[in-house]
Amino acid sequence: MVSIKDVARHAGVAISTVSKVLNSYPNVSDETRGRVNKAVEELNFLPNSVAAALSSKKAGRVALLVNINAKTQAIDEISLQYIQGAINKAMELNLDVITLFFSMFQNKTVEELIRYLGSQSIGGIIIYGISKEDRVLLELVAGEYFKCVVIDAPLSNKSTSSVWIDHVRAQYDVARKTVVDNNCRRILYISGKESGYVTQERLKGMELLREELNLDMTVKCGGLSELQARNITLEFGEKYDAVICASDLMAIGAMKALTEMDIFRPVCGFDGIILMGYVGKQMNTVRQNFAGLSATAMEELQKLMNGKEGEDVKTPYSLDRMKYMDIIC
Repeated sequence: MVSIKDVARHAGVAISTVSKVLNSYPNVSDETRGRVNKAVEELNFLPNSVAAALSSKKAGRVALLVNINAKTQAIDEISLQYIQGAINKAMELNLDVITLFFSMFQNKTVEELIRYLGSQSIGGIIIYGISKEDRVLLELVAGEYFKCVVIDAPLSNKSTSSVWIDHVRAQYDVARKTVVDNNCRRILYISGKESGYVTQERLKGMELLREELNLDMTVKCGGLSELQARNITLEFGEKYDAVICASDLMAIGAMKALTEMDIFRPVCGFDGIILMGYVGKQMNTVRQNFAGLSATAMEELQKLMNGKEGEDVKTPYSLDRMKYMDIIC
């Protein structure tokens, strides 16, 4: 087995320098860091070090990897519910938890990420907000280096479970209620981010509804942005009978645009965020119990860490109309 001493000898540096590089310490020159990383790769040191970390009794901590959007407070509301649900359940299960953010690992390789997680004695990971663009995290999951639970992504394997609601059915249900209750035929659907796994799932739900009711439907990508949804609705909203949005935030943007144009069109959202209750319009939405979903993810992760194989886990949702009196304290 290759040791850290072998890496130091191969790179021509001290053992302490190798340790600093492996643990991402900042006070190492780029030239030295490059030599150490090259030695690690040439000697295949990483698999052995990770295996040792994962097999040790200390590798029992859980990491929450959260994708925070600093520009959008409403998304942070969801993330905070996720974190709260996971931490509360971890306390019940006597698991040690640390919270990490995607931004901490920008421009990192999967090898660097694995080394960092191994240095923190991580045995399991819950990943929130992974997309098709997150190449390093996708490689981390596919490589089965750690026991993982991914939220809202179909990435289950022997070491990984996926936990999410049935987004196809949920989008179908909320859109159908809005369309049928208001006798609509021409639909403007504002979808989420093209790189998002749930975007495709929700689109499937809309296609099912379109075929069932023979609807005239146009799809525009809103990227989960309130501003983009507002602009799309300003440009196209008047031509359609209803505006169906793949998120509450976009529904708020769409409703704002309709108000500015002084026209009425039924609008529905998706997620059940508190902000929907402050809009002054009671729009249909899919309410997800984000804290409960995250608690389920923590329970699933513990099972994986105890030897269970990964699977696809679905959690419940409900249709709701967010009301101001229901959310104020």
